[in-house]
Amino acid sequence: MEQRIVEKAQELFFRYGLKSITMDDIASNLGASKKTLYQYFKDKDSLVDAVVQREIEQDMHECGHIATSCDNAVHEVFKAFDMLQEMLTTMNPAIIFEMQKYHPEAYKKMNAHKNKFFVNITKENLIRGIAEGNYREDLNIDILSRFRIESVFLGFNPEIFMQGKFTLVEVEMELMEHFLYGICTPKGQKLIHKYKKQREK
Repeated sequence: MEQRIVEKAQELFFRYGLKSITMDDIASNLGASKKTLYQYFKDKDSLVDAVVQREIEQDMHECGHIATSCDNAVHEVFKAFDMLQEMLTTMNPAIIFEMQKYHPEAYKKMNAHKNKFFVNITKENLIRGIAEGNYREDLNIDILSRFRIESVFLGFNPEIFMQGKFTLVEVEMELMEHFLYGICTPKGQKLIHKYKKQREK
């Protein structure tokens, strides 16, 4: 039951945002009583925290699989974008800023995950790409790994990219391509063209 509650909460939070979904809404969508929810979670804060933890575990599993199953570093970036795109199709962009404002402890946990796991996996990708000859040898890995992750989260900021003018997928695709073209060698740029064509089919 605890897992069902977390899964349903994640679905509703992603679709409608954190602020507008109440414990009553989650209970109603589960066909359960609010009392049942409080047997497992003392309040909404603890439930949001559990949703963040579930998302972290899913990220780690999926990113690990991508890193080991791709042909090269450029391919890995495109596959990671596919994972991001799938998430963006069901995600309300306001969720990040609502979490920061209304659930600061869960936001701290998510931010720590971003700054440790995502930065490290990006560093590994950069090291791999340099070794393959697909990325430039003169890259500052520490700076660019942090820049790449921050640029992903930048796409969620409605003050910079107005909702309605751009879709999240459009923004993230443009940012990803900009990043790749900046770090790739001519050999790596050929791979960018290859994977872009594959996506267009």
